[in-house]
Amino acid sequence: MTFHSMWAELLPIGRSSASGGYRRFAWTGADADCRAWFRTQAESRGLRYELDRNGNQWAWLGDPAEGDAVVTGSHLDSVPDGGAFDGPLGVVSSFAALDELRARQAEFTRPLAIVNFGDEEGARFGLACVGSRLAAGQLTVEQAHRLTDGDGITLPQAMERAGHDPDTIGPDPERLARIGAFVELHVEQGRALDLSGDQVGIASAIWPHGRWRFDFRGEANHAGTTRLVDRRDPMLSYAETVLAARREAQLAGAVATFGKISVEPNGVNAIPSLVRGWLDSRAADQATLDTVVTGVEKAAREYAEAQGVELDVVRESFTPVVEFEHALRDELARILGKDGESAAGLTVPVLGTGAGHDAGILSGTVPTAMLFVRNPTGVSHSPAEYAAEDDCVAGVTALADVLEGLACR
Repeated sequence: MTFHSMWAELLPIGRSSASGGYRRFAWTGADADCRAWFRTQAESRGLRYELDRNGNQWAWLGDPAEGDAVVTGSHLDSVPDGGAFDGPLGVVSSFAALDELRARQAEFTRPLAIVNFGDEEGARFGLACVGSRLAAGQLTVEQAHRLTDGDGITLPQAMERAGHDPDTIGPDPERLARIGAFVELHVEQGRALDLSGDQVGIASAIWPHGRWRFDFRGEANHAGTTRLVDRRDPMLSYAETVLAARREAQLAGAVATFGKISVEPNGVNAIPSLVRGWLDSRAADQATLDTVVTGVEKAAREYAEAQGVELDVVRESFTPVVEFEHALRDELARILGKDGESAAGLTVPVLGTGAGHDAGILSGTVPTAMLFVRNPTGVSHSPAEYAAEDDCVAGVTALADVLEGLACR
């Protein structure tokens, strides 16, 4: 099956007819359809299919017990109304790269695996990279059991309803110990490659990033009869904090975004009693990130006090800076011809990213690296996310070159 036919087969799954975006949330029907697609791709190629204790899917060529395996892949879930490429491009390209290597009659000297990590985006339960975090021991079983979606359904309940045993979740050191290298291909979430004119790039590092929940608690009241001076309106404090986040990020050369909000009682004619907003902030280094988040929280507390509103701030997740292992990164650069040209005719720059990935989570346990495919608009987490066909094909060729260099020596 070609890259194009695989892509066409996966494309309709979980797509919203209203927005054109994708709603492939963890442990839902769309997620199940994506998982079925992955299993079919694995078995049609004669690969050994496995579903691990945390719901991550694996397709093995060779005996995983031999260890020192080369693994590639990404994820198939999406953010709400996300694009088609974030995650799936890496999975489809992995199968296509294996097909390319077989067409080259490459002789594998190390086991090879393709993986689909579960719940990378965190769209349903609010925490990114759940599958890889559990496997790496960065999310405890107790913490995982406390995760709930917007309807109050816990992660274990959702897994059980989808046919997976939640009692099995937890660290998976034996499986990760089999991996000698993990290489994730991903559409670039930015325009660095478009601006440089390159089709494919190598990741240098992932910026430190995290999510903070701001709970502004005021007093519910009638929107038509309550004088402005008598109000304790948390929406005002929240709105001012959104603007403060933009100012702090701009001053520091970082990014900060309030992209999710929950309001109670959420009535048109009611002053809110609670406004809950989630801040996502990222920066090139830890000190800058700390400066931004501290500045946003300080401003929020000043605004809350001025409005007679209470404020609680909770850090829900955090990932420190990830420097991809230099030896593996340099090996990818050697294979692809950094500052020169690869067999595919590519120049291959090295660039950082502000987006989190499963490769970043695994980097503390196994050697990891990433390849990026050009995104001409830089748009991501949106239906407008895009990669041109020739760039996708170039990404497949580059990944095949890398896998051949690592697993066929």
